[in-house]
Amino acid sequence: MSKAALKKELQKLTKEQIIEQILDLYEKNKAVKEFYQFYLNPTSGKQLADKYKKLIRKEFNVENPMKSTERFSVAKRVISDFKNLQPSPEDLAEVMLYLSESACELTALYGDYSMQFYDSAFNNYKAALEFLKKNRLLQQFQDKALQCVKWSSCCGYGFADDMEYLYAQYYPE
Repeated sequence: MSKAALKKELQKLTKEQIIEQILDLYEKNKAVKEFYQFYLNPTSGKQLADKYKKLIRKEFNVENPMKSTERFSVAKRVISDFKNLQPSPEDLAEVMLYLSESACELTALYGDYSMQFYDSAFNNYKAALEFLKKNRLLQQFQDKALQCVKWSSCCGYGFADDMEYLYAQYYPE
């Protein structure tokens, strides 16, 4: 159903019927519930960002790498779910960059990973830096971006060089 068709159907309902529909969605759909909780209390953005960062940390479990699954697809889905809540650009940038931080820290502490792992880490780092640039947040997140480069310095497959080069593109001296 298109948005136009949905709008036409909703216009046929009374205000009370629409409220009942929303309450029903709120009760039955976790994503809708989380959206309204955030929408009605936007000051909880930092807390919500922390919740989503913990989900990413679960995928890149630095504290216990044996429990780490390193699934970039899951971590990217976490970011996408967070983005759907329409957080502030600062909170979204925090979560986006956290994926790169976690992946780089994991490989710095526990050794080389596959080329595919490094490609995914690099691509996510690039996406985060592009988002920072677009939202004029580069300066605010420079230390975290640089930390990713430092953690990657001991990695193989040219990953360290790629990360350093990319960092220099966004943070020229």
